[in-house]
Amino acid sequence: SRALMSLLNLESTLNGSRTSGKDVRTQNVTACVALANIVKTSFGPTGLDKMLIDQTGNAIVTNDGATILGQLAVEHPAAKVLVELAHLQDQEVGDGTTSVVILAAELLKKGNALVLKKVHPTTIISGYRVAMKEAVSFIEDHLSLEVSSLPSTTILNVAKTSMSSKIIGHDEDVFAKIVVDALERVGRKPASAGGKKTYNVDNVKILKAIGHSQRDSSLIEGFALNCYLASNQMPRHITKAKLAMLDFGLEKMKIPHGVSYDITDADEVAKIHKREDDSLKEQIDMILASGANVVLTSKGIDQLAVQYLVEQGVMGVRRVDKKDLRSIARATGGTVLLNLSNLEGEESFPPAALGECGSISQEFVGEDEMVVLRETVNASSSTILLRGGNFLQLDEMERSVHDALCAVKRVLESGTVVPGGGSVEAALATHLETFAESLGTKEQLAILEFSAALLVIPKILAYNSAQDATDLVAKLCTLHNAAQKNPEKANYRQFGLSLFDGEVRDNVAAGVLEPAMSKVKSLRFATEAAVTILRVDDQITLNPKAEPEHPHDH
Repeated sequence: SRALMSLLNLESTLNGSRTSGKDVRTQNVTACVALANIVKTSFGPTGLDKMLIDQTGNAIVTNDGATILGQLAVEHPAAKVLVELAHLQDQEVGDGTTSVVILAAELLKKGNALVLKKVHPTTIISGYRVAMKEAVSFIEDHLSLEVSSLPSTTILNVAKTSMSSKIIGHDEDVFAKIVVDALERVGRKPASAGGKKTYNVDNVKILKAIGHSQRDSSLIEGFALNCYLASNQMPRHITKAKLAMLDFGLEKMKIPHGVSYDITDADEVAKIHKREDDSLKEQIDMILASGANVVLTSKGIDQLAVQYLVEQGVMGVRRVDKKDLRSIARATGGTVLLNLSNLEGEESFPPAALGECGSISQEFVGEDEMVVLRETVNASSSTILLRGGNFLQLDEMERSVHDALCAVKRVLESGTVVPGGGSVEAALATHLETFAESLGTKEQLAILEFSAALLVIPKILAYNSAQDATDLVAKLCTLHNAAQKNPEKANYRQFGLSLFDGEVRDNVAAGVLEPAMSKVKSLRFATEAAVTILRVDDQITLNPKAEPEHPHDH
């Protein structure tokens, strides 16, 4: 009765409701599991797609976990943690967004079951953290493989593994080569002798054009812009190009809003118009005097400016996306100028702001035009041109290629991979089970549940492939148990699921490989998300304030 009185006092004091203990934890876990169930069937190489339709009727067809969760209007505060988790995995790794959400939800489910058996949440959280650290060190010490010790096709196989669950999975041989070639072109050498080569995914531009089949997609060795020349009379190809990049329009100066001229003489009006024209011509002359023979602007180029540029034999491209303009500036060693003003308050165009590239040309893809920059001075650029029958397909192809680019980048930079197909999870589950039994502390129960939760990954992979999940996972765990107990059978730790055959096989030999970093970060992020939600034992929801009535309302 005392507890009931304190609850009533709290509700009357705060003007809200309170849920605590078992109820709030069960609510949070149920919400997270419901969210994971949405993406569960889209997991793995045989996962199915989701069609998401927003309020305006626009549809997105995808099986990318981060995209699915990002499109859902999730309101439950605990479920939002999983949405942010998928977004974080997408940002940090670029791939593995579905698996990290499924794993976090399973850890929550197992943790809540322990709480219901009277195990204290602090013990569970502590056990989960111990298990996560042990799992990460086991991956780094025993499961990760150096790319240098594997065949030369390893990087291609990483790309194929990432694509296997996507729309481009059937044409993985075409797309894997495109992705690897595109990323290797944009690699930057280390600044110091001991540094590592870096690969910036942003230097790989992805263009989409409707028409042909997805197998007709290609790699363009240069930076391509989905833009048009300002005039057909401009040169279509320029070698040794010097680029002026402007974040302002080459247009006549407009009279500011609220300013008016008091003119009585018609000749004065003509002089004003002439001065507007001359001012624009002076700006263009200033740009061209620096040596520029190509002008790229994020705004417009009006007819008078086009005429001047054509007369001077200069290529002008308008309405270039600002993000593309910044990427071109980085690649060509130029600077994007917001205006022509200098520190003295006068107008000038510094020659140092010009970017340089070997050539720039206008090219045609089907019925569309594009402008391609080649041989940029600072860093090589690549463009992947995607072809397909409709925009829904092209958008999903873009997401798939981006995930593959991120996976390949991680492997190229870190130099380590792990076998896929549930191999890592089965190995960790077996190891953690043995590890838990060696502990004499109360965290043992939580580590055993962490171990069981990891097996959800191979189980769902098998289930989504219409295979007998229980039988396959049992076979897989038996092999990994033998690998960890018998040194002669150590190669069994590379075994994972072959989902199309419904068998267990050596996935390193089969070329099913993933970045080691993806697995490590998945474990860390999923554990942190589960711990964040399990720590909550009280939820106080305040009632919305009633809006005051307007005195004149009837």
